[in-house]
Amino acid sequence: MAELLRIGYGKHAVSVYRTDGVSTLFAAEIGMTVRGQAFGPSYTEGDNTVVVATDSMKNFIHMTALEYDDPSLEGFLEVLARRFMDTYTQAERVELHGRDVPFARRSEQSFQHVASDIGVAELALHRDGTIEHRSGREGLKLMKLTGSSFEGFVRDEYTTLPELRDRPLFVHLDVHWRNADFGARADGERIRDSVAMTFAAFDSASIQELVHWMGVKALDAFPELAEISFVGQNRLWDTAQVSEADARVRVYTDPRPPYGQIELTLAR
Repeated sequence: MAELLRIGYGKHAVSVYRTDGVSTLFAAEIGMTVRGQAFGPSYTEGDNTVVVATDSMKNFIHMTALEYDDPSLEGFLEVLARRFMDTYTQAERVELHGRDVPFARRSEQSFQHVASDIGVAELALHRDGTIEHRSGREGLKLMKLTGSSFEGFVRDEYTTLPELRDRPLFVHLDVHWRNADFGARADGERIRDSVAMTFAAFDSASIQELVHWMGVKALDAFPELAEISFVGQNRLWDTAQVSEADARVRVYTDPRPPYGQIELTLAR
């Protein structure tokens, strides 16, 4: 006899653009997953008596957004979760994932869509009121011309990489964090700015050391944080040409994959 161990269903990639028609724009992409044993008969017997259609979930998200007038992505997920659990008592848990659709303001009524540095948030609300959450910024692309080295690593028959001192550095970076108290959250854009400032200022012997110092500085600057994590890819450019007159003058080109990846999580 097969046993249901974990079930869930939902609606994903729900686009939301909420505006007052004058000067405000809240733009996000939302995913919702609902869980609960009450939905088991839909899987085992085709009984949809208590199933909330995923199309209804999409409409629920849009109708909630119509009444939401705050810029916080985390706040929107909390309102969605609490309202959904209040409305559908058969649900044991609702999980939400949100991604900013980033627009840079260009005037009071105009914006420019930008492609990277995206605020993200995850929130799960259990029937007993327990909240699990994580926030972050994804798609940061940070580059500096100097202040990065990589030397003293293992050299053997597999090694072709030269040791490099004071090289340029270009990384693609995702940063996530958990607040000790969801109701007293650190400002995500300020955390992003802290990470970028540390990237620029710290002269590192490796990307591992760099992300560690980014995390240490962020935990020092933001007492609201319980932990912070990084996933970074080294996208250092390939050298195409070097000036004969001054070796510092170079032309680079985008690197071919694969890319090195660095991961780190720090907690208090």
